[in-house]
Amino acid sequence: MKRLSNIRPDMSRLWATLMRSAEIGATEKGGLKRLALSDEDAAMRHQFIHWCEEAGLTVRVDAVGNIFAERAGADADAKPVLVGSHLDTQVHGGRFDGILGVLAGLELVRTLNDHAIATRRPITLVNWTNEEGARFEPPMIGSAVFTGAKAAEFAYSRKDRDGFTLGGELERIGFKGKDAISAEAFDSLFELHIEQGPRLEAAGKQLGIVTGAFGVRGFVVEVHGETGHVGPTPMPARKNALVGAAEVTLAINEIGWANHETGGKSTTMRIRAEPNLLGALPNFVEMTCDMRHPDDAVVSTMFDAFKARLPELEERSRCRIVVKEGWAYGGMHFDAGCIELIRNATGAFGYSSMDLLTEAGHDAMHVAEYLPTAMIFTPCEGGLSHNEAENVTVADIEPGVNVLVQAVLERANRAD
Repeated sequence: MKRLSNIRPDMSRLWATLMRSAEIGATEKGGLKRLALSDEDAAMRHQFIHWCEEAGLTVRVDAVGNIFAERAGADADAKPVLVGSHLDTQVHGGRFDGILGVLAGLELVRTLNDHAIATRRPITLVNWTNEEGARFEPPMIGSAVFTGAKAAEFAYSRKDRDGFTLGGELERIGFKGKDAISAEAFDSLFELHIEQGPRLEAAGKQLGIVTGAFGVRGFVVEVHGETGHVGPTPMPARKNALVGAAEVTLAINEIGWANHETGGKSTTMRIRAEPNLLGALPNFVEMTCDMRHPDDAVVSTMFDAFKARLPELEERSRCRIVVKEGWAYGGMHFDAGCIELIRNATGAFGYSSMDLLTEAGHDAMHVAEYLPTAMIFTPCEGGLSHNEAENVTVADIEPGVNVLVQAVLERANRAD
């Protein structure tokens, strides 16, 4: 095991930076509402760019608003190491989800500057656009375009609930960039993130070494019924789309329970009914659903099991049920070489750790299909996330930040 470098991040400075971020889009309950491409997100983007420029970084913005801030390396021809996550939040979001990964990367380059340390490879901070998917769907759009998994035009066409498009909002806030930036230009990606779950805290471990990701399938289900008056319409004549939606919800829940002992889970996340009026039977329901499992092949089996049940669900509900557009990500292993750097630094510090898979979606999952990628998890209080009460302490995050600094420094100085 290589000896650790003697540099350490300034945790008080990082915490102050995190708390400044927590002021931008702050909610009354102490969380954040900083939806992608909102005015609050724009303000945070400008603050981040200001910090990056203060640190001597060169800032570029691509066509979907991903922000890249580069610290030059000694070898101008070497591909940069990417470090980062996202600054957008959920509607009732916390102060650290994604944000820690971006601002810990900023602290990394500030620390290198403090010690006048040059790296062979450039180090590039990244803030991905619309990771959360809380405003525009699907989530992780910025990294999907970066890797070529989605076209920019697809991203531009996404609409929020008020009919505003992602492309239009990029234009409005001035972040529809001109720089052509793709995965091929980079060496690797490291992402630090709060766990968003209770395992590290429950096990008393100081950090998580993320070895891969759960397989994820998201999909939309439409239930087509027939409207009518809730009073005079007799039961045998009804085609209530909400009854069909209830059947779908129960079936998806049952599939999750049937697979939970091996880590599976399935969810109906959202439902929209029409005409959604007093006195009227619903004639249409749109549902958004999700299935996850550590084994990507099992996720496919779970999805197939649901589709196989559609005839019986239609018969019981007297409605037509259609599975529409979907998305899939995850199910991969992260890069062994990058994981080894994290593991070596963890051992050299003497930190306690555990290997785990990420169950939540992260931009690293898109990038891992194209670049050597690894993630580090820090504990978070009660495993709570996507919630205004989300919380960490300096003691929670310091091990992960220290390991991030050492692993990235090692990667940035390696020979090809």
